[in-house]
Amino acid sequence: MKTVLFDYGNVVSLPQAPEDVARMSGGDPGFEARYWEARRDFDRGTLDPAAYWSRVCGRPMAGPELDEIIALDVASWSRPNEETVAIIGELAAAGVPMALLSNMPVCVAEGIDSLPFMRPIGPRFYSGRMGRVKPEPEIFHETVAWLGTAPGDIVFVDDREENVAAAERAGLAAVRFRGAAALREDLKALLD
Repeated sequence: MKTVLFDYGNVVSLPQAPEDVARMSGGDPGFEARYWEARRDFDRGTLDPAAYWSRVCGRPMAGPELDEIIALDVASWSRPNEETVAIIGELAAAGVPMALLSNMPVCVAEGIDSLPFMRPIGPRFYSGRMGRVKPEPEIFHETVAWLGTAPGDIVFVDDREENVAAAERAGLAAVRFRGAAALREDLKALLD
């Protein structure tokens, strides 16, 4: 039986809402650019939360202020895509194994792991714990090795074309997420 390997952000979860970003930014117009500029290193785990948020906010971040912005970041990624969650429920009911592979820093992963809609998905692989990020080929090779299955028995679902292409180069079947209706059809074709 094939395993469905989901990405998290913009697939299982909805994109960050503008009001969530505004709460984090405090009205700083350069905040969002700095947030994404350093995010890959944060996702990889080469920047710890204090270093990342100090860079993003342009001042030292520590203690309760750091805890608060981490909580806001986790909350910004905690809104489920209910249509995808419905598909996850259908797959779970059918006994289809599922896993998660996401570019995500450890502090965000710890918050996401406890969300109720994540229960059917496991194991979960986060870049911050692996020291690698998608689309690096090693992250796919390590995930496949841990799952203990052939790459061709994994269907990877991600919203970014570069990650889908990298998964295919690693031997996985891969689907670019274009919405739940298209995903349902893609999975039907690949899982039957």
